[in-house]
Amino acid sequence: MLNHPWIVYAKAAIAVRVERARNAPSKGASAVEWVIITAIIAGVALGLATLIQNLVESQQAELENTFGGGGGGGNGQRDR
Repeated sequence: MLNHPWIVYAKAAIAVRVERARNAPSKGASAVEWVIITAIIAGVALGLATLIQNLVESQQAELENTFGGGGGGGNGQRDR
């Protein structure tokens, strides 16, 4: 039964594929490296966005304190 041509062919095909997989350059490691690099870049971008947001909000609060809370309603008319 193990000498049937289909079984011999299947064993040979599997052996060839296993040998190719063992000797092939590792493409999976490259994908993992790209994921790690992308995660690092995303983390840095998120950190910078948070830092910029905090700086803008602090400057906004400083301006509001300096000018007493903002404008006069925005209707284009001056108080008399």
